[in-house]
Amino acid sequence: QVQMVESGGGLVQPGGSLRLSCAASGSILKINAMAWYRPAPGKQRELVATITSGGSTNYADSVKGRFTISRDNAKNTQYLQMNSLKPEETAVYYCNAILARVGVRSFDNYWGQGTQVTVSS
Repeated sequence: QVQMVESGGGLVQPGGSLRLSCAASGSILKINAMAWYRPAPGKQRELVATITSGGSTNYADSVKGRFTISRDNAKNTQYLQMNSLKPEETAVYYCNAILARVGVRSFDNYWGQGTQVTVSS
């Protein structure tokens, strides 16, 4: 089994910062891409940022220059540093990883439980 445990959400004032973490644990053989999502109008979830196993990153236009995704491959953990947060970015943030488990030949999607980020004065 694989678990994805998120932490770091909370209440922050507009313009403030938060750092989210997501640790994957269990019988993991390899993790490919890791990513963060949040709900968006008209969509089930919006891709916020993604990072490949080699460290290449991609961001939604709305967060470029303010959010930074990173990962620690030794710890199977990814992070999302969020700066200059806006009230409209209040949401539950979900981490995602595409990974292969030991003894399984395919890569599958795994999700964290979600962490609430509230941006309000």
